[in-house]
Amino acid sequence: MNHDHYSDSYIRDILGSVRTIAVVGASPNDARPSHGVMGFLLGKGYRVIPVNPGHAGGTILGQRVFARLADIPQPVDMVDVFRAANRFSAVVDEVLAMRPLPSVVWGQFTVRDDAAAARAEAAGLKVVMDRCPVTEYPLLMRKAS
Repeated sequence: MNHDHYSDSYIRDILGSVRTIAVVGASPNDARPSHGVMGFLLGKGYRVIPVNPGHAGGTILGQRVFARLADIPQPVDMVDVFRAANRFSAVVDEVLAMRPLPSVVWGQFTVRDDAAAARAEAAGLKVVMDRCPVTEYPLLMRKAS
């Protein structure tokens, strides 16, 4: 897939079909982008599971924090990655070890690794990189109406 451009329908299908989203790199600091994205997604009715080893066992926005993706005791539809681009590959490795597999791995702004994306796509996952659901959601939902 060409990750320089995503069709509106591709993004709309993802945001319209996923229900449970793991946020890797979630932060309890309300000044951090991951905190705002979590709040936005919760407000849109998604089930959001924060993942951050430094805050495991605590809560962020009322949601229990897990140390690793492997620790989440329920299926996840999408993994939203707030890590440096050079860590995306390692997160994709963790995603590919999950059972059942999520259907989507999403890299936030500046998070792009085409080789990692190709591995995820070869396993049947949809991939979005260098985008944010908070900015995509209103544009796509407005176009859909």
